[in-house]
Amino acid sequence: MTTSLDGMTLKDKQRALRAGFDAALALKVHRAISWIRRSERETDDDDVRFVLLWIAFNAAYASEIGEEDGSERDLFAGYFGRLVALDGGRRIYDAVWMRFPHEIRNLLDNRFVYSPFWSFHNGVAAFADWEERLARSRKTIAGAMGRMDTPRVLSVVFDRLYVLRNQLVHGGATWNGAVNRAQVRDGAAILGWLVPIFVDMMMDHPEEAWGMPYYPVVDS
Repeated sequence: MTTSLDGMTLKDKQRALRAGFDAALALKVHRAISWIRRSERETDDDDVRFVLLWIAFNAAYASEIGEEDGSERDLFAGYFGRLVALDGGRRIYDAVWMRFPHEIRNLLDNRFVYSPFWSFHNGVAAFADWEERLARSRKTIAGAMGRMDTPRVLSVVFDRLYVLRNQLVHGGATWNGAVNRAQVRDGAAILGWLVPIFVDMMMDHPEEAWGMPYYPVVDS
């Protein structure tokens, strides 16, 4: 079982290898590590740590996209599929199936991070069947978990975490509130373990086309 990666270890590796990175990868990795390192200072604040780690994840995976490139969910699936294919050390596999299986199952069962639940409660009549949708989703996820389909499970996990991200960033939760704390705590723990692995693997495979950052550095 692997241990978690810390930001300083990633930074040391980045300094040793960055001469071999193209400009896009160098910028993505530099930005992601900066947010990972900042998140490590938030040992007692899961809300802030979660947001910082989500920014680190976005810095690593997000690319300049057009309408033809599909949804955020499709982008998640493509990114995770590539990472898992490159995961010779089975670090992502171990995280999903050995380190966080309980937390992941709880997250996938949690209606408060299921987007159709909130669409219905915000008056969208088309989502009145959110409970049936969630039941079907659980059945699909159970099948993916039964097959140990890591990319599929990761895609759904991050889809749920994206809902949690929206709640926090768009003011839909109280800081350090007493309600629904488990998903924030578990979400921060999952991100804190996986995002450094994602960045580390990107540095191990600079030959891959990781995409152009959506917000490149532009000279004034």
